Amino acid sequence: MITLPRLYAILDVDLLPGNDAWRYAARELAAGGVTLLQYRNKSGTARQVLEQARELKSQLGDRVKLMMNDRSDLCLAADFDGVHVGQDDLSPAGVRQVIGPKRWLGISTHNPEQVRQADQTSADYVAIGPVFATSTKSNPDPVVGLEGVRQARALAHKPVIAIGGISRDNARSVIDAGADSIAVISDLLREPRKSAEEFLRILG
Repeated sequence: MITLPRLYAILDVDLLPGNDAWRYAARELAAGGVTLLQYRNKSGTARQVLEQARELKSQLGDRVKLMMNDRSDLCLAADFDGVHVGQDDLSPAGVRQVIGPKRWLGISTHNPEQVRQADQTSADYVAIGPVFATSTKSNPDPVVGLEGVRQARALAHKPVIAIGGISRDNARSVIDAGADSIAVISDLLREPRKSAEEFLRILG
């Protein structure tokens, strides 16, 4: 079973202004202590995603474990450490066929039944959310709250990552509810290094 760091940073290129903001944010997050980072780019072409992903890999090297959002093929092409998929993406079995047994595989879930199903797959971790209201998705799933995190922890034998609306103000409560790690997007955007350092202090 894998061991997750308390903080799982998500670098969403679409939320960062300008062409170079994602490069700066990635460097600053790593400098702030982030060791697990998911690269998410929903609007870019496959070529753009691959170019940025390869640059991230070159920039961060082995200091940060890199996860690709959605694209198993680009995970391999960029030599990332794993891939994270949602409910509407390629099945976990399909992803595993592409990436092999050693890379990490994570799955998003939004209710107890999806948690149960994900726990039966070859995924390395199960993500549950949104825990709180989130502004980073245009059509988010219903909020599961801290109770949803507790349910996921009770149902899953795999590590549980909580995501959705998690900030420095509520992060500790999410860990206390049973999450092994918290995934954060918005509250890392402003002053990424300082924000990451503060999260890691809060999470102990």
